[in-house]
Amino acid sequence: MELRLRQFRPRFGPREHRVVQPGQPLRHTSLRDQTPLGMLMGDHDGLSRLAGLFSFAAYSRHTIVHVPLRESVPPDEGCGELVDLVVAHSEAGLRPSKWPELRRPLGRGTPLTVRTDEARTERHARVWLERRYDRGLLRHTTHARTYFLIGGRDVLATVATQFAYAAGWGPREKGVAKGRPAFMGSLQHELEPTRGGGHPHEVLICFKPYPPYAHFKRPGH
Repeated sequence: MELRLRQFRPRFGPREHRVVQPGQPLRHTSLRDQTPLGMLMGDHDGLSRLAGLFSFAAYSRHTIVHVPLRESVPPDEGCGELVDLVVAHSEAGLRPSKWPELRRPLGRGTPLTVRTDEARTERHARVWLERRYDRGLLRHTTHARTYFLIGGRDVLATVATQFAYAAGWGPREKGVAKGRPAFMGSLQHELEPTRGGGHPHEVLICFKPYPPYAHFKRPGH
């Protein structure tokens, strides 16, 4: 997949960081943070680009991927605050508490085009699925109206394949042509357990085309 991004080089103290954002907003994709159950809902374009962004994060160890979602068109479904999404490899050294200071100086950035390797992503996702308890999980937290997912290559690749599946098969689900959302999966086993026990945190992944729904046709129709 070819991704058109914008690149930023904010400096925090003596260290320069690399931050990328989608070149164009994911207009019809949103993320609601509701402990312990969040919901990410998107159309084909948004879910496809999220798949590419997670794949890019998996192999760009020193890059922070920032997906602004708070200004997206809010869906009718779900409850909880709309939040942005930040994805990073563990080696990027990102501390969520410092994110507001990194985000503040981001301006227009510079254009960047990258390509992702879907076959490689699927290979590493299979590695994680076969040895998930030995391969690391995603650290997750919410800070400054932003949901953070931070982890290693294989688990990030696994999440990328989840979004790719949702983007590819979501349009085939019954009822979506009438504007009904379709549940396509969730992030739960990929996430670190909640501290102190209790209900495990989970993020539902749902597909929903954007209105007016007359424009949308299920594949094969």
